[in-house]
Amino acid sequence: MRNKENLHNTAKLALEDGTVLTGVAVGAAGETAGELCFNTSMTGYQEILTDPSYHGQLIIMTYPHIGNYGTHADDMEAGAPMAAGLVTRSFCDRYSNHLADASLAEWMQGHGMAGISNVDTRRLVLHIREHGVMNAVISSIDLDDDSLVAKAKAHPSMIGLELVSRVTVKTAYDYAEGSGYRVAVYDYGVKQNILRSFAGHDCSIRVFPASTPLNDVIDWRPEGIFLSNGPGDPRAMPESIAMVSELTKTGIPLFGICLGHQLMALAENLNVYKMRVGHRGSNQPVRNEITGAVEITTQNHGFAVEWHESKLDTASVTHVNLNDQTLEGLRFARFPGFSVQYHPEASPGPHDSRYLFDDFMQAIHDSIHHQRVESLEPQSRNPEPQSRNQTK
Repeated sequence: MRNKENLHNTAKLALEDGTVLTGVAVGAAGETAGELCFNTSMTGYQEILTDPSYHGQLIIMTYPHIGNYGTHADDMEAGAPMAAGLVTRSFCDRYSNHLADASLAEWMQGHGMAGISNVDTRRLVLHIREHGVMNAVISSIDLDDDSLVAKAKAHPSMIGLELVSRVTVKTAYDYAEGSGYRVAVYDYGVKQNILRSFAGHDCSIRVFPASTPLNDVIDWRPEGIFLSNGPGDPRAMPESIAMVSELTKTGIPLFGICLGHQLMALAENLNVYKMRVGHRGSNQPVRNEITGAVEITTQNHGFAVEWHESKLDTASVTHVNLNDQTLEGLRFARFPGFSVQYHPEASPGPHDSRYLFDDFMQAIHDSIHHQRVESLEPQSRNPEPQSRNQTK
């Protein structure tokens, strides 16, 4: 098999700071580059590799054995791999799973995705934790250290990089027709399990390209609008920030996650910054500041919203990361909307935060009820008194 042959080929991983590791090639032969970061999930490698938020990134899986349950078409979060490449300690060529339809190696080859295995991922993760995420190159065709390091240095930085245009849909489409609320989805790189989560609430869902003019979305008469996850630097998306700013004036309930969360914050003049390492994994503890409960969450982000107490008139903090105290959730004061930095739909990961979809449904319900009450109220609460001389 081609897969077994490729497992014996030498591959190298070169970081922009000059670090070079030698291993064996997995997946498709070739060369790929991106921002090198790590994910601490024990399972869910297929969902991770197909998450559009990982577009342009090389993923180190910290769990040593990857590929041992194969791949399955139902586990795709997008139509093809979105990550630039895969780095593992021990790559499983054979798998054991009666539901699987291909090995991870066959899946990677079929999609032209390159990777490297038999490298010390513990050393790599410690290196990134100490020095921060950085660009890197995986190659099984160019094995010259100096050449690979030069390529890693020349690769574009994630800071200031707009990537949403590479992953968003080209035309709007209907995902589901339900008897519940109408939810419009701005697709910045939406995962399939987010759409499935809305469909599970019997919503009618229409997915719109990221650059869709607001009027085109409003013409569909949505009762709620969702701003999805996605890759890249949100600060490099001025048109989307301006659109979200206009969207907040419509009175339609809004819900954002990850990139959508960051865009909502930027639209309200909060700051977003590049994190040194980021949060990537399905075991991130988050405290709900409203209930006090601790949720174990799935996360994938390298940017975060900066918080200052002076912004209390703009929003309130609803969730905080217990590992580093970074902001994880906001409820906005000026419009009916809330957002979180993590993934309540999981896939992979725990389901502790799925209640946020219920909260969004409740927000839509409350908004519709409020509109109905307003429509029943008199046009004027203080009508002009009738003239004493007016005849009856």
